[in-house]
Amino acid sequence: MKLARILERILVSIPIMLGIAIIVFLFMRLTPGADPVDLMMGEAGHVSEQEMEALRQEFHLDKPIHIQLYHFLSGCLRGDLGTSYIKRKPVTTLILECLPATIELALGALFIALLISVPIGIISAVKQYSFIDRASMTAAFFGISMPPFWLGIILIIVFSASLGLFPSHGRLPFTVGLETITGFYVLDSILTRNWAALASTLQHLFLPSLALGAATAATVARMIRSSMLEVLRQDYIVLARAKGLTEYRVIVKHALRNALIPTVTIVALQLGVFLGGNMIVETVFGWPGLGRLVVDAIQRRDFPLVQGAVIIYAFTFVMANLLADIIYTFVNPKIEL
Repeated sequence: MKLARILERILVSIPIMLGIAIIVFLFMRLTPGADPVDLMMGEAGHVSEQEMEALRQEFHLDKPIHIQLYHFLSGCLRGDLGTSYIKRKPVTTLILECLPATIELALGALFIALLISVPIGIISAVKQYSFIDRASMTAAFFGISMPPFWLGIILIIVFSASLGLFPSHGRLPFTVGLETITGFYVLDSILTRNWAALASTLQHLFLPSLALGAATAATVARMIRSSMLEVLRQDYIVLARAKGLTEYRVIVKHALRNALIPTVTIVALQLGVFLGGNMIVETVFGWPGLGRLVVDAIQRRDFPLVQGAVIIYAFTFVMANLLADIIYTFVNPKIEL
């Protein structure tokens, strides 16, 4: 039954994805700016009008906009997102080359956010109105207020430029040789038993992950605290304590499990934000991920690359919502998809 519901939700998301693809295509074509062909040939020096016309025909830019849309959508159905105007490579290839770096950064940010937020949220709820509670919620307020790009710059100044504890740019120095298998440097370092590369990769990953995950840590900590306070007032918590259960079992097994239900939505959506909204953080830290690739594509009006990236972003958010709904059913079996 659950599998049927999941398939139904996936089918419902198809029209959403189609609508997003059409909107992105039309808005990219309506954006004012230079002709993409002029941008492509501007770097090649003097070119003839025949060469420019050949390029327009190659990329269907000489066709009416509805014909261009047809070529774009039919290509998407075949898994072909087009060819980059600037890099002259398939968009799918370019995205797959950068996607592991973005996913690794997103998972690192999520790990740091949960590592910070879950203990703080629980302790703040159990020690309500204590000094720990007030201090942690004040820190959470500042965490929510700080833009990731500003926090990233501060982290670079303090921990990289001043203290020299962490690198400020890239994923891995060229001096550290790493045999890439999956494109995920942490996993590749473990698979190849290259512990020097693993240490260097984690050092490069820490600052951008912290900058990206700090606001989420603050949000999740406040959410867990609020949910825990509500759950701790329920009758079944009083009954569990009356039965003589240890405070640890009451908090972790009974209270936390129910308090996590509203938190799951925030975490799942934030994972989508990490994957699709980390452009500025990747730019600040010189992280060679999808966000940095998209920023460059937007500046150079590389329509196919921007369109392909937005489709990946939209797919990420749809899957994140579906994942949240699935996790609901495991946290609370009474909830159905």
